Amino acid sequence: MPEAKQPKGPNQEQLPHVSEEAASTGAITGEGGPEIEQSTPVQEVLQRDEKGQEKAPKVIKDDRSSTSQKGTRSYSTSARRMALTQTMDHPESSIIDFEPSRPTPGIKVRDPAGHIFGLPELPLPSKSHIKHRYDAIVEQFTNLMMQDGKKARAQTNMALILERLRTAPPPTSDPRRPLIPGFPPTTHLPLNPILYLTLAVDSVAPLLRIRAQKGAAGGGVALQIPIPLNLRQRRRTAIMWLLDAASRRTTKGSGRTMFPHKVADELIGIVEGKSGVWDKRGAVHKLGIAARANLALRPRRR
Repeated sequence: MPEAKQPKGPNQEQLPHVSEEAASTGAITGEGGPEIEQSTPVQEVLQRDEKGQEKAPKVIKDDRSSTSQKGTRSYSTSARRMALTQTMDHPESSIIDFEPSRPTPGIKVRDPAGHIFGLPELPLPSKSHIKHRYDAIVEQFTNLMMQDGKKARAQTNMALILERLRTAPPPTSDPRRPLIPGFPPTTHLPLNPILYLTLAVDSVAPLLRIRAQKGAAGGGVALQIPIPLNLRQRRRTAIMWLLDAASRRTTKGSGRTMFPHKVADELIGIVEGKSGVWDKRGAVHKLGIAARANLALRPRRR
């Protein structure tokens, strides 16, 4: 059997909201009512309530007194409506026109039209490329310090090394261990830590390496033959010597700054002539001078 409809109680069928009732009444009488789609401003509510105007805050009273037109809002509640109105009144404002920027001095602009900033002339300079933004020796030193492919950690260590060189006291050079010429005095080195690093590495970089070549003199006897090195090979040998000597230094602290500080102290020791890397360089050069007579016995390629 179909269930009989029970009459609704007094709380089940609620009356419409005051704003809805006022809107329907205004639509019938033609006087207009509050907008239901958006909230009614306080100024419109006070306009219909004389007692509320007397008890309104002072800010609202001053706003009502300064408003020239009564019954209108002093602001727009619809951003879309404002945009449409501005577009209809000023159709030229909807078109964005970018003015070409002024060319940067020293850089040739290819085509400034349509670009806020001018395009540089190609090809880019060597130091403007993101992969070559560091100095060559800094990049090579960082790659040789890197372990297990952790480039970010090696870059952090490189930054700590340069910071240590910058904040350390100026070194005192040893006349018995002369540095390469063409660099500023050692008292100025902390002002430029990259120059400090370059001076330390290039000063202990060997000019050659010794290669044992079998059968050069006949009879299967290996001869020591000196082989000249280019700049990158020389720096690589010096950096590997330096890192090996730094790893053998006595640990003075702990944490992530321990190894970078040991490397920086080794660099300072090189400039001051106290590092054992000087002895390695001297031994290689001494052996190369003794073995230079073997260059005549080196077999030539046919």
